[in-house]
Amino acid sequence: MATMGKYCKAYSLKKLREFSQWTEKGENTRKEKKEVDGKEVEINRQLTDDDFLYLQENYVVTDGIFQDENIIFDNVTPEWKEFCNNTLLFEIPVSEPVQVQALAG
Repeated sequence: MATMGKYCKAYSLKKLREFSQWTEKGENTRKEKKEVDGKEVEINRQLTDDDFLYLQENYVVTDGIFQDENIIFDNVTPEWKEFCNNTLLFEIPVSEPVQVQALAG
């Protein structure tokens, strides 16, 4: 079963490719249905600069919202984290618990 993290943010592939050590696992892209010779087949989609991928809270990049599916980039290094934080301005929001008070009466 796919795992959904607590936070991810979409970035254009063009922006992600600015990282000097960027590599892509194109074989892990989401499947698309196409008609070939009158038959419907599923093939991996071809990524372009205009596509959006998801930077997960663990700094892995996926082709979809799930942390453990369609992993395109997983070479998480200090340089990658620095690029994400300083160039992409990736920041995981901190959520404070909400206190609900009962109404008197």
